[in-house]
Amino acid sequence: MARFTLGSLAGNVALVGALLLGACSSLPDEIDETTGWNAQKLYSEAKASMTEGGYDRAIKMFEKLEARYPYGRFAQQAQIEVAYAYYKSNEPALALAAADRFIKLHPNHPNVDYVYYLKGLVNFNEDLGLLAGLSNQDLSERDPKGAREAFETFRELVTRFPESRYAEDSRQRMQYLVNSLASHEVHVARYYYRRGAYIAAANRAQAAVTSYPRAPANEEALYLMVKSYEALGMKDLQSDAERVLEKNFPNSIYYSGGPPDTRPWWQLW
Repeated sequence: MARFTLGSLAGNVALVGALLLGACSSLPDEIDETTGWNAQKLYSEAKASMTEGGYDRAIKMFEKLEARYPYGRFAQQAQIEVAYAYYKSNEPALALAAADRFIKLHPNHPNVDYVYYLKGLVNFNEDLGLLAGLSNQDLSERDPKGAREAFETFRELVTRFPESRYAEDSRQRMQYLVNSLASHEVHVARYYYRRGAYIAAANRAQAAVTSYPRAPANEEALYLMVKSYEALGMKDLQSDAERVLEKNFPNSIYYSGGPPDTRPWWQLW
């Protein structure tokens, strides 16, 4: 008759436990509701989730659609929808990556102009978030990297697809971005001027005038050039800047001593 000891019993219990754990680990973590769905079903359900604001669920379904049916028409549209879903989910880096991937894979797709437009919107809105709104911070005071990238994307769209339904809106956004980028340069020039860094102030103001010749902010840029060259004792350059200011802005408010002080409140004390 076989004899069982406490040691062998403990060993058998451990073995059974290990087998049970192994069996449990082989079970799926969750049941995939999309099993057996065709491409159209996946796409329809993902779009329905998008309509309801369920972007995370929509992204998962679009990605499953592309993985299971990579060569169908629904797969290409799913790539566009994923980029939009990431954009609406406040995931700008993922939205840009998805847009760039689509543009690279399908440069001649009938809807590639929309993808350019979406890419521009992502960069355009990236730094217009909650904190910026709460602080009432002007776009010209922020890092202009996103604005520059948005401008380049919109410019590529209107150059490649001048008749696109998104071209006119892109042109308007480009104009806004030009003004904002020029204002950023002037903001930096103003910062240098107030701290007595007159050479740096003149250089940044000149950069605004040269890079964005039609921007409204150039009125102040030219004025800062005049005042900076005056402080540096550079009479010829001061006269040149005054002449350009008078020619382009004959009714400039700066002729009467400049606008009201626009410094932040903490600098007025």
